Formats: sequence, structure tokens, C-alpha cells
Amino acid sequence: MPSPRHDALIRLFSNRPQLAVEVLRDLLGLDLPATPLIRLEECTFNTRPSDDIEADLVLVLGPPQAPAHAIIVEIQQDKSKAPRQLARYAAALWLILRCDVTVLIVCPDRGVAAHYAVPIDSGLTGYRLQARVLGPDGIPAIIDPQEAAANLALSAMAVMVHGRDRKVVEAFATALTALRDEHAPKYYEYAYSMSAPEVRHLLEEIMTSTDWPVYSPFAREHYGRGLDEGKAEGKAEGKAEGKAEEAARMLLLVLGARGFDVPDDIRAQISACADLARLESWTTRAVTVQTLQDLFDLSDG
Repeated sequence: MPSPRHDALIRLFSNRPQLAVEVLRDLLGLDLPATPLIRLEECTFNTRPSDDIEADLVLVLGPPQAPAHAIIVEIQQDKSKAPRQLARYAAALWLILRCDVTVLIVCPDRGVAAHYAVPIDSGLTGYRLQARVLGPDGIPAIIDPQEAAANLALSAMAVMVHGRDRKVVEAFATALTALRDEHAPKYYEYAYSMSAPEVRHLLEEIMTSTDWPVYSPFAREHYGRGLDEGKAEGKAEGKAEGKAEEAARMLLLVLGARGFDVPDDIRAQISACADLARLESWTTRAVTVQTLQDLFDLSDG
């Protein structure tokens, strides 16, 4: 059964697909096609009608019509998965996409990483898979807050494997408090879920010394509904506010696509709006308005 650490690592990579490319290219030295096009792909490979195999995450580089490279991301915390299964994943995906395939295995445990780093003999003559393995030794201990802010995902993984070093947690916490954007709470959640209990305690201890409110399990549970709320308002309200958050994100995407440079105060106004109808109205108008002031004047008038 997947653990919180497993699920957090999958969310970390799926929410920022570029992370897999950076790990393979910058940490593991793999030469990958240079393309800004990276998309999530279906994770289930159907090799015959009665046999589906499913990887943790599949990313594809390049346009859908001509994929340039595929990456299978697997999270392995023990040695339970047969290495040949990983070779099977790669072969099945190659048959579907007809492009080169790399298997990236993320192993928080050093012994597990060594186990999967050995070349995999598939049993098929001439086909041996060399998976790329990211183990604890491959994840840098980030103690520079600026470096942590530049790559929160890698910094969260640094907390996972090096979190007993207080400087690593302090750099991560400083980066979160400096950024204060809408994504920062997610990275705290990832780091907290992936870490051992003693590292979690250290995270909470350090975060309580800041004025950033997401430092406890209760606060993490409720940050998506407003960090200053004292308790949950029920599933219905949570779902409605989740829709408002998504609508605000979509509005900001539309404005960005149209070339608007959205100031911090307006971005904050949009992100804080809980009125779904108003957000949808703003989004509709955002397609045609000529200035940001027109957007609010028209919708509020």
C-alpha cells in the first residue's frame, strides 16, 4: 500500500514535471532532448486485453504528434518490485510511443537505491535496462536559502533525506517565508509528508519561530481554506472554496497568456476572492479587456 512519502513524491513530480528532467540532466548526467514541452501521460500500459501494468508516473517530452523522449518515474521505498517489471514498463511504453524511454527510480533508502542501480537483465537477448536511480546520496543537502527558493521541490527532498541537519530545514523554511506565494504551502506539505517523525518535529519547531502560519498538521489541513480559519467549515464549503481557488488560478493563467504583467496587489486580490461567480465573470472578461483596470471596472460596475 502506498505510503504518505510515496504519494508526496508522486505529487511533487506530477505537479512540476520539469523536476524529473532536472534530476536526470543535472543530478544524474543524462543527455535529454532540449524541449519546453513536457506533459503527463497515461500511466497504464495495456499490453494485451487481459493485462494492464501501471507505473507511478509517466512524462513525455516533445509534442504529442512526435514524442522525443519518455520518462517513467517510480518511487521505491523497498525491494518488493521485481526489477524485470521496470524493464517491462520501458518496453511497453516504447511500443506505444515509439521513442526512447528512461526509467527514473527515486529511492529514499540507500540500500534500495543500490538494489535498483544494477543493470536489469530482461531475459530478452540484447535488452538490458539501466535505470537511473536517485538515492539519498544523489540529493544535495541544500543549506543556502536562495538555492532552496530557486528549487523548492529539490529542497523538499533534501529535507526528506538530510532533515536531521538543522541547516537544511532552516534553509527550506527561510525559502518558504521569503516566497510566500500560493504554491509554498504545498511544498511544506510535501516535505512534512516525506520526512521521518523527528524531522517533522524539527520542521514544526522552526516554522513556529516564523510568522508563516503553515507549521502544524492542523494548519496544513486547512491552509487551502484560509490559514487564519480556526476550524473546518465542512466538506461542502471546502469543495466550493477549492473551486474558487481553481477559478482564480485559471484567471491568472488567462491574464498571463494575454501578456498582462499582473502586479502583486491585483494577484493577491484575485487569489483571495472566494466568490466563484465573480471569478468566472472576471475570467470571461479577461479574454477581451484591454487593461487590468477594465477587468475590474466592468465586472464591478
